[in-house]
Amino acid sequence: MAKGVAMSSICEAFRPFAVAALALAWPGFSPALAQEAATPAAASSAPGYVLPDTETWELKAADGYPYQIFVSMPKEAPPPEGYPVLYVLDGNAMFAGFAETRRILAYTDSDVGKAIIVGIGYKTDEAYDVRRLYDFTQEFRKPMMPVQEPLAQYKTGGREEFARFILDTLRPELARRYSVDSRRQALFGHSLGGLFGLYMLYSHPTEFHAIIAASPSIWWNDQAIVAEERAFAAKLTQGKITGPVSSVRLVTGELDETAVENTDAVALAKRLEPLSAYGLRSEFEMFKGETHITVPSRSVTSTLRFAFTWP
Repeated sequence: MAKGVAMSSICEAFRPFAVAALALAWPGFSPALAQEAATPAAASSAPGYVLPDTETWELKAADGYPYQIFVSMPKEAPPPEGYPVLYVLDGNAMFAGFAETRRILAYTDSDVGKAIIVGIGYKTDEAYDVRRLYDFTQEFRKPMMPVQEPLAQYKTGGREEFARFILDTLRPELARRYSVDSRRQALFGHSLGGLFGLYMLYSHPTEFHAIIAASPSIWWNDQAIVAEERAFAAKLTQGKITGPVSSVRLVTGELDETAVENTDAVALAKRLEPLSAYGLRSEFEMFKGETHITVPSRSVTSTLRFAFTWP
């Protein structure tokens, strides 16, 4: 077990993959920015910063793929029922913001600081890894959408395998290592990660008590996720889902790079509202002045509050 999460740059070989992952997650991604991201920074002999109250360890999926797990936890003893947990996708990019906010809030009386943040990441020091394309999506449909054609070389369609990794491998391992509350487990995902969050709501609606989908890529495969939404809504309204259904929070940015991202999220929020009569709690917020890539940072505090609101 490695103590502390070091923020250093050691793996230039992953830069092309990070660029490819960004290009998919962010339809307005600029080739000029891609070139800039691929340019290595000057090496430094100074030690990297280590986030306090964190640790990181590797956990392999059923197929042997190694994920890097980042954990932020309170110093104080857990409550009798255990710590609540927030799982954060794209952990390499997102974990630090959530971890530091949780740590600062622990100095207050807020229950938000008395929880565990779990970043699910990859074996790289880059912000993103191409594996996310496989983990968060269903397979490309044919004919492919034009925006997807440059990414045809990458493997997709692993979302159910990734779901099983979280539920069947990661969750039990967390329970073995820490005292956690199995009833209070939430999930945050951005862009394709937000799309995966919606998949979990529709396909595994009782596994998390809260799901936060930030700028979800509903456009993927020409909005194929909408058919799954309709199937979920039908089951919910017909009383075919047993147990409490995940609460859902949708967020997007006023300046999200394409109008489609805003339009799709707003439309989804409106469609979810009538389902409140059948037990689905949902809310929507659009952040003024925020772009696709800045939405996660803006959403950290509100995500923590939503995730750890109980019941």
